[in-house]
Amino acid sequence: MRINTNISSLTAQESNTQINTNLRNSLEKLSSGLRINKASDDASGLAIADKLRTQASSIAQSISNGNSAISLLQIADKAMAEQSNILDIVKQKLIQAATATTSSAGRTAISKDINKLLDQLNNIAVQTNYNGIQLLQKDTTQNASGSVQLTFQMGETAANTITSSSGVRANVSGLSLSSLKTNVTNSTTFTASQATSALIQIDTALDKLNEWRSDFGSTQNQLEAAIRNLSTQQTNIKAAESVIRDVDYAAESANFNKQNIVSQAGTFAMSQANQVQQNILRLLQ
Repeated sequence: MRINTNISSLTAQESNTQINTNLRNSLEKLSSGLRINKASDDASGLAIADKLRTQASSIAQSISNGNSAISLLQIADKAMAEQSNILDIVKQKLIQAATATTSSAGRTAISKDINKLLDQLNNIAVQTNYNGIQLLQKDTTQNASGSVQLTFQMGETAANTITSSSGVRANVSGLSLSSLKTNVTNSTTFTASQATSALIQIDTALDKLNEWRSDFGSTQNQLEAAIRNLSTQQTNIKAAESVIRDVDYAAESANFNKQNIVSQAGTFAMSQANQVQQNILRLLQ
């Protein structure tokens, strides 16, 4: 029997130190709700979980981009809907001006109304924007050129994009109504034949406006489908990350109770190992 080195006590201490480390790790998992709190918990699992988290956050931003893009397209669509109403009214007035029962004074009054309506059509094209982005023409200049194509980022990679129609020019010049605007500006000379000729221009303008609206509507449908798909992906990716990163409370609680019992047993073992040394004193009596 030896007293300088208590091997039994040292062995018990080593075991108890390891058990206490396991106990701290178990408490950390239970308190954080995560199975992986640091790389040493599961190095490969952490790498996979972090990649999934990045993917999920990227998809979340793509969904936000899509919702913003839908708002943008709806603004453009509502603006063009009002322009369509204006063109409907202009056509009615042209039909009224083209008939023989309308006097010259009546045509003068009609031409003034049409002139104001076309001015408002231009105003809508100038004013319609989303966050400063012009939607119905290139810039805020009267009768500006066509709008640029808008690209919406709808995924994790550079290739995951959806584009809008380009060249939208929903103003008097873009809708080929310049000659009508010139005629109604000089209202005193507006004639029935000019009104008749302008009816063809209005029909063409309505067709062009409806084509742009249709393109925007198709883009909106594409965005909505992409958002639905991305939402499903995000849910599944978060579920996969949860399986790797989140703690199973039932299993970890059982492990904590086990480690706690073993820790108490280890403390008792160290106490008993220290008591063995006292038995040596009996040999000296």
